[in-house]
Amino acid sequence: MNRLDELRGPVPPRAHDARAIAALAANPGCARRALMDAAGVDKDRTARHLGFPAPFGQSQFAITRGNVFESLVKENGCAELLRLLRELLGLPVAQVGYQDVESVGSHLRHSHTRTLVDRAAREHGDTAVFYDHPLFSLEIAGHTSYLEPDVVAFQVGGRFHIVEIKSFSVIDGQAEPEKVAAAARQAAVYVLAMRTLLADLGHDPERVSHDVVLVCPENFANRPTATLVDVRKQLAVLKRQLTRMTRVDRLLEGLPQGVTFDLAPDGDGVPTRSAEELAQALARVPARYAPDCLSTCDMCMFCRDEARGSGSTDLLGRQIRDQLGGVCGMTEALGLAEGTVEPAEGQEEIARLLRLAERLREECLR
Repeated sequence: MNRLDELRGPVPPRAHDARAIAALAANPGCARRALMDAAGVDKDRTARHLGFPAPFGQSQFAITRGNVFESLVKENGCAELLRLLRELLGLPVAQVGYQDVESVGSHLRHSHTRTLVDRAAREHGDTAVFYDHPLFSLEIAGHTSYLEPDVVAFQVGGRFHIVEIKSFSVIDGQAEPEKVAAAARQAAVYVLAMRTLLADLGHDPERVSHDVVLVCPENFANRPTATLVDVRKQLAVLKRQLTRMTRVDRLLEGLPQGVTFDLAPDGDGVPTRSAEELAQALARVPARYAPDCLSTCDMCMFCRDEARGSGSTDLLGRQIRDQLGGVCGMTEALGLAEGTVEPAEGQEEIARLLRLAERLREECLR
């Protein structure tokens, strides 16, 4: 961990919230992000010092709307949520309890959550309980992160379900795929944290369901609707990325001694290091930029600017990059499409499809 501390410099490590941990699963192949997160580097502050602040962030209106909708779902002891879960999971109305973990005070929430979950896991009756404002923990590269899901519903039959409440609308049974995917990645973090807690308490971690309850407004009203989202894929990616971060020595191999992302401030709180020197240090760690990064990573604008002119197929998006297989550069892809470059071994099928796409493009232009 000494090398990671050197990378971060003389500042406290940045704590990871659920959104930040979920973003790890969005681009698991990026060594730069993995190394910065493992060291606890403040990526937002780094990007701002470089002159490339991230373009995303919730507006105050969106935050207010989200708080209002969550309050509606949770009011009267989660009565509306109970109605939704009764329809979705077959939850008996007469056997439901409600526990607000926040009532014990912020300094006791984590230990109180452990006690309540342990007690619920040991009881094998049919009682179902809503746990509001629980607080879990998860180890991220040696640092403890504290996570607060919206609600944990203890289902009849000894199964726990994470409930994720989002304010984006479901219109005619459909929601924006990008928002659903982001919610699934975030919910997977909570599932992993709760499974880790159950394992620590000596219970079967699989009692936490991989089916997450996603609650959203229906159509253009504030009436909530619920659906089950399977997060097994997101869990697998998240586990791989966290394992990669615990084996951070592999990422540090080949990184010259003395390289640091130090943002030590002066007396006025301004980083003492120049943006040019910091950019040179970051260039020592390869990034894997893709357009999806623009909504998930604080370093996205810097990495996009760096990737311009590289000719990498990453700039076309993850889906196209994966379809092109071993074709790493756009110049190579264009050459294969135009027939001016001979396909290497294993590229024959990709070259055939690229030539077909080129013929279709020419026909459209004619």
